[in-house]
Amino acid sequence: MDNTTGTLPVSARKRAWKIALNRAVYRLSVHWMLAFSLVYGLYVGLPFLAPVFMQLGWSGAGKLIYLGYSVVCHQMPQRSFFLFGPQAMYSLEQIQTVWQNTINPLVLRQYIGEPALGWKVAWSDRMVSMYTSVLIFAWLWYPLRKKIKPLPWWGFLLFLIPMGIDGITHTVSDFYGIGQGFRYTNAWLAELTNYAFAPTFYAGDALGSFNSWMRLITGTLFGLGTVWFGFPYLEMAFQDTARVIRDKFQRAGLPL
Repeated sequence: MDNTTGTLPVSARKRAWKIALNRAVYRLSVHWMLAFSLVYGLYVGLPFLAPVFMQLGWSGAGKLIYLGYSVVCHQMPQRSFFLFGPQAMYSLEQIQTVWQNTINPLVLRQYIGEPALGWKVAWSDRMVSMYTSVLIFAWLWYPLRKKIKPLPWWGFLLFLIPMGIDGITHTVSDFYGIGQGFRYTNAWLAELTNYAFAPTFYAGDALGSFNSWMRLITGTLFGLGTVWFGFPYLEMAFQDTARVIRDKFQRAGLPL
């Protein structure tokens, strides 16, 4: 220590900072699932807080969340869940009645809800199933991680293909206009199944429709594949990091 200033020399301060940083990295490596759950859980949870804030009258906070998540999601209301209303989802026609009679996605996405219908979650049903399922499957995988073999890359690809097909066909269909393409009516499916199901199953995006089921199922498969394939590698990487730091501290005779 410098007796004139009462501070450690630069070299000693750097060493102390480096030791503290290594300890922090070690703790993160040992408790990485907890850190992931907190950070990623916040990311997954914020879209659900948007309708909560709107219901409480905290419109500024709610609209800020809608704005932030609009960067990563189309937020079209007919493909979104609603909270605090009589229905979990609304059809395009219902949205057009209370908002604007338009098929312009840039206009439709601006509708966030109202007291009579409730408030939409800040991302679509597909995004909910994709990202929420990652968190759920991560929690299921972690206590069983030593018993589950990692998914090979080709298996991961198989989990992604259904969502890719569903997403691409939705995109192509939307080029014909929202509510006007082949994935809106699903007439091809009605013919294929000989009209075995109710008309509401084939047409539209409402909860329980074919489109809704496909977005939920394929999004969930994405989440399962992501965890099964990627998380074993994360676990190994964090274990290796923790081991390297632990060995380094033991050689130096320093406590962790």
